[in-house]
Amino acid sequence: MIKYSLKCKKCTYVFDSWFSSSSEYDKIKELNLLSCSKCNSKKIVKSIMAPNVNNFSSKEFFKKNKSEYLKKIFEYQSFIRKNFEYVGNNFSYEARSIHYDKKFRKKPIYGNATTKEIKELNSEGIETYVLPWVSEKTKDN
Repeated sequence: MIKYSLKCKKCTYVFDSWFSSSSEYDKIKELNLLSCSKCNSKKIVKSIMAPNVNNFSSKEFFKKNKSEYLKKIFEYQSFIRKNFEYVGNNFSYEARSIHYDKKFRKKPIYGNATTKEIKELNSEGIETYVLPWVSEKTKDN
């Protein structure tokens, strides 16, 4: 994983984002999938940043903070379950129905989609977010 400090050329907003690799950043940038969270401009550039060097691995960091992370994830999941409609594996179809057919829903949707489907939806201008989803069984481990 690599963290970049990004800057919007339009509104000068600076924000951080994580990528699996520098080449993944390049691919996402090339596909025009990066946008400013403040003004939605696609004119995003990497800004200068200092390296962050840890003396322990990310696995060790996660182990030390696991319960804190899981608690926050479960809070998000609870919020989503209460306020969104679950569409299961039909997520891509339902998202397109809402976007293209202007299908009305009382609640936003959430569900399952492959990485390929997410990329396709984003390339069509359908805004999607990928969130970690953890089984309730994990709470006890």
